[in-house]
Amino acid sequence: MDEQLRIILIIIVSVSIFGLLVFVFVKNFIRNKIDKLIKEKDEKQSK
Repeated sequence: MDEQLRIILIIIVSVSIFGLLVFVFVKNFIRNKIDKLIKEKDEKQSK
């Protein structure tokens, strides 16, 4: 029983860390994309 519990905890921790990394990556990607679109919009309006 202890071995199964240990394996389950390792899987949960691994998935959590992977999910956190994916979340941070996607958040930064979307933020950069939005900033780029805002910058392009501001450049068009100033012309």
